[in-house]
Amino acid sequence: MTNDFTIIVPVYNEQDCLPQLFVQLKEYISRASKRTKVLLVDDGSTDSSPVMIKEFCCQNDGFGYLLFERNFGKGAALKAAFDHTDTAFLGYLDADLQTYPEDFEKLLPYLGEYDLVTGWRKERKDTLVKRISSKVGNGVRNLFTKDYMHDTGCPLKVMKTEYAVNIPMFKGLQRFLPAMVLLQHGKIKEVVIPHYPRLAGQSKYNFRNRFMGPLIDCFAYVWMKKSYINYKVAEKNE
Repeated sequence: MTNDFTIIVPVYNEQDCLPQLFVQLKEYISRASKRTKVLLVDDGSTDSSPVMIKEFCCQNDGFGYLLFERNFGKGAALKAAFDHTDTAFLGYLDADLQTYPEDFEKLLPYLGEYDLVTGWRKERKDTLVKRISSKVGNGVRNLFTKDYMHDTGCPLKVMKTEYAVNIPMFKGLQRFLPAMVLLQHGKIKEVVIPHYPRLAGQSKYNFRNRFMGPLIDCFAYVWMKKSYINYKVAEKNE
């Protein structure tokens, strides 16, 4: 029986979160509305994450992994997963469980009409500094991308794989997924989802990489938007 949906989970030094993540993912795929598998991408972790991922995936059907040789960043982890996905639909979830796998069910029903559906963490469970820096970062991105998402960086998204594989790899890729689908003339939608406090481990983000990094990435996006080639073959004979 083939799968319809792949959940992508980038991981970087999340050994404290992984046991609960594994439990929630296993429970979700057993009752998901689509036949679902999971692809964990370790982004060069220096803790026990790679060993834990390998052991779990070897013992559980429906779970696979990619292990990077060193840390390349979340954008690279997502792009690698896009390129290794063989299902019609894919989703993206962070390993820190501030969003839950079960909330994919709030997004998946819209994938018929829309090509990307992203969560909107309307009630954030973050520190004040984190909420402010994210709000400022979203505002800046909206000025450049015109995707008008409230929460473009939300780590819970679903999309059609045909759109994902046409997104070029670049640093900060995860912040521009809605905008990159729009460049392909796709349709996007935002859906309110719950947000939960981090269970364990430490956030990898601060004001610098939530604001300054995205600001620099926006200029790269503007260049890419002008240079992006989007084509569709009308007919072929092979």
